Amino acid sequence: MDTTYVTRYDWQPTPLWLAASNRGLVRIEFGRAKSFDEFMALFHSENVIEKETAPLQRAKSQLHDYFQGKAAAFDIPLDNQTGTPFQHSVWRLVAKIPFGKTQTYAQIAKELNNPGAARAVGAANGANPVPIVIPCHRVVQSDGTLGGYRGGLDAKDALLRLEGALL
Repeated sequence: MDTTYVTRYDWQPTPLWLAASNRGLVRIEFGRAKSFDEFMALFHSENVIEKETAPLQRAKSQLHDYFQGKAAAFDIPLDNQTGTPFQHSVWRLVAKIPFGKTQTYAQIAKELNNPGAARAVGAANGANPVPIVIPCHRVVQSDGTLGGYRGGLDAKDALLRLEGALL
């Protein structure tokens, strides 16, 4: 059985819990959504260790650069262990939204040739295992309002302001 390594990254407005395997980043969770113990319990394994491995150090370094405005993209290896084929198709499109830009749930659904699936796109975004890295915060409602965000609307607002997508 694979070992999952976990650590914390301090960010305002909420800490981030990070998890990685030896292959790459597995999950980012917002501290306001789950306690660290709840986060560790997500992995249903006795092989969860609080330790900063090379993949976690790389993730923390790139997050730091992103939050300091020094990096517009991530090249962290991902070890995507969850998701349905539909969710993966949404995440692939969301990953292509450029820094500082937004798209709507409806635009993503249309790109998937499923224009009635805007709500399903929203649900897929909510299940994104690595928010910020796969920038689901860049997806907004058709009227330009933020919509939902697992990390809280203040976190989504902060991320979009950091990128200059909101003034």
